[in-house]
Amino acid sequence: MTRTQERTATWSPRRARAHFRAGASAPTAGWSRGHTQANLIAVPADWAYETLLFCQRNPKPCPVLDVTDAGSWTTVLAPGADLRTDLPRYRVWEHGELTDEPTDVLGHWRGDLVSFLIGCSFTFEWALAGAGVPLRHIDQNKNVPMYVTTRACRPAGRLHGPLVVSMRPVPPDAVGAAIRESALMPAVHGSPVYLGDPGALGIADLDSPDFGDRVDRAPDDIPVFWACGVTPQAAVMASRPPFAITHAPGHMFITDTRDAQHRVT
Repeated sequence: MTRTQERTATWSPRRARAHFRAGASAPTAGWSRGHTQANLIAVPADWAYETLLFCQRNPKPCPVLDVTDAGSWTTVLAPGADLRTDLPRYRVWEHGELTDEPTDVLGHWRGDLVSFLIGCSFTFEWALAGAGVPLRHIDQNKNVPMYVTTRACRPAGRLHGPLVVSMRPVPPDAVGAAIRESALMPAVHGSPVYLGDPGALGIADLDSPDFGDRVDRAPDDIPVFWACGVTPQAAVMASRPPFAITHAPGHMFITDTRDAQHRVT
C-alpha cells in the first residue's frame, strides 16, 4: 500500500463519506478497513419490483443489503448518510444511455426513486489479504478490472442483461484461500464464479476491461472472477429504463456495517 492508501484504510466510514460529500472522488478499494461497501442502483418506483426480482433471481451478482422507500436517500446501513452525495462518483442514465457522471446527484434526484444497495466484493478483500492473497489492483493503486461476459442473467420482466465480473489475478498457491475466504461472505458476492481461461466467459482480452483499470499480472497468476455489482448497470444498458442512477464502477458507498456481520461462521 502507498502512504495514502494506508491512511484512507484507517478512516472511519463517516469520515470517508464526508470526504466524498465535499466533492472528492476515488475508487474505494482498500478504504475504511473492516467496513462493508455497497453498490447503488436507484430506479423509478414502477421499475422497482422488477429490479428486486432481478436481484432475487441473480443473487451472486446482486446480493441485496437494503432497499429504500420511494424518494428516500437514507439507509439503515449508515444512519445519517445521504445516498445523493456520499458516494465518490455516480452515473446518471436515461433510456440506457449514460448522460452524466457527477460527484453528487442532488440535481438529478426524483421523488419516485427506489434505491437498492447491493453487496460489493471490496468487502471481502480484507479477508483475502489477511489470508495471504495479494491484491494486485490495490498494490498498483488502480481500480479493479471488470468485464461484461457472455453469460446471461435470468431476466425479470423488462429487466435483462449479461453477468458482469470483477477479476483478481491470484498466484496458484493462494487460489484455495481466495475461494475459501470469499465463500464465507455470500452477502457480498461470495465465492468466484469462474477461474482460468477468460475466453470461457467471452472475455477476449484481460488487458482491456470494460470497467475499471488494467492490472499487471505475475507470469503464473490465475485470473479469478467474481460476480460483480456492476451487473445492474449492464441491465440498465440492455433494458433501457427511462431513468436510473448508479454508482460509478469501483466508486462505492461505504457503510457503517462491519464486514464480520456478513461472514458465515
